[in-house]
Amino acid sequence: MQNPFRYRVFYTVRQKIVTSAVAFALLVWGTVTVVQRVTTPEDRSCAPGVSRPAGSDECVGVATAGNGYAFGREQLRQVADAIGRENATLEDGRYATVALLLPLTSTSPGLREKVLNELQGAFAQQYRANRQNNEAPKIRLLLANTGKDNVHWKTAVDQLKTMTGAPHRLRAVSGIATSSGPVSRAVGELTRAGIAVVGTTITADDIANGPGALRFPGLARVSPTNGDEARALAHFGRVDAAKALLVHDTRTGDHYTDTLKNAFSRLLARSPHESQLFTSDADPNAEGTTANTFRRITHLVCDADARTVFFAGRHTQLRQFINALGARGCQDLRITVLTGDEASYLGGDPQLDRSVLDTGLTVRYAALAHPDAWRARPGYRPPETGGSTAAYEEFVRTLGEVTKAPAGPIGRTALADGQTIIAYDAMATAVRAVREATPPGDHVPPLADVARQWPQVKGSLKVSGASGWICLDNHGNPHNKAVPVVQLTRGAPRFVAMAWPEGGPPAADCLPPRRP
Repeated sequence: MQNPFRYRVFYTVRQKIVTSAVAFALLVWGTVTVVQRVTTPEDRSCAPGVSRPAGSDECVGVATAGNGYAFGREQLRQVADAIGRENATLEDGRYATVALLLPLTSTSPGLREKVLNELQGAFAQQYRANRQNNEAPKIRLLLANTGKDNVHWKTAVDQLKTMTGAPHRLRAVSGIATSSGPVSRAVGELTRAGIAVVGTTITADDIANGPGALRFPGLARVSPTNGDEARALAHFGRVDAAKALLVHDTRTGDHYTDTLKNAFSRLLARSPHESQLFTSDADPNAEGTTANTFRRITHLVCDADARTVFFAGRHTQLRQFINALGARGCQDLRITVLTGDEASYLGGDPQLDRSVLDTGLTVRYAALAHPDAWRARPGYRPPETGGSTAAYEEFVRTLGEVTKAPAGPIGRTALADGQTIIAYDAMATAVRAVREATPPGDHVPPLADVARQWPQVKGSLKVSGASGWICLDNHGNPHNKAVPVVQLTRGAPRFVAMAWPEGGPPAADCLPPRRP
């Protein structure tokens, strides 16, 4: 028997129309939902001004809000928060911005430590500058991330070039910490845009200006060049070239390694020994296979009866070389390794076999700064010129203030690698230029005038830095800057002596001589 109710519900013309309409609506809704999911772009933003580029999980760019964004790095959170708190105290329209351009998301343990220390030093100077007798303008600090190996430098630089107007009023960029191709290109673009740049730990001779070579108009540096470091080491060590040889990387395009190799080659022009070569990986932080090469090179070092080995390479390969020398066959031969400031990374490197430092092997390097360089102690008095104990103690007092509330905390501080000290001085140099360029009664200087200040940073107008006097020549390079010679030990790196590119400290007037 047929069910009349079923017939009425499912088989009437009206119900067929209703059922079809519902089915069609569901089909259209599902199709639209799928299309929306496919065509709606993925949200790759991380924070104001910061996003993840296509194909990357790194958050790169400029944290334009200035509110303490740490780019997803927990070790930077406390100092980033402190910067955010300081920025929040500033009155709109009465500050100038200085950006720190750094590889904030680097995966290298050494670079992560370096970045943290540089942020701490820059913040300490920002905090101090904003409390200096109501001097204007106040300083706002922003963080700009170029990503691992500075791969995304252009993303950050393109943003910075748009920030010279309100509300940011960007007037200088500091950080600029690695002597590499991407950093050189970043400095070139910034300076061509009229933005003043202050390098912290760039030491490559070819990321600099000189007579007849104004490649980076508006660039100043607070660290000596590799050439100056090499000359300072030569004056300090009085090396016998007949018993010295050079070990260097053949990978080209690395500004630090290339210019350090050239500087050491000039020093060893009279050495009878052929240079010993290795080739690092395209990523200089990678272990690669160079450890095998160094085991073989140690045999040749012993064959040459070398007492001094100059090393031109990055810190990963330096650590491998030191470890290999610890197992050398000529244990009775005392060897001194001399190298550049990249060795500062090794102070906290857990892969360095510190026991090899007890095998007659001494490792010394030209540091950019050291906490003992300007402190008197039994048997050591700091030089009377070229720097001062008072300037260093002012840095220590300021760092003490910002490590605790309300300014801090800023995370664990460590001074032995010199990075905090040199970043503090670079920020002081940027602040000097910004304020000297500000007309009386104005709150912000004209952009172009900031980069024009460097030729006057000398003599009585020098920056009395915690790392030593910063007396710039007409090209923005530090004149006869103090170079602490530091030795690796089983514990913290130990200050040995002060060395100078010119063989002795600068005169009291700190005026660079006329160059041809």
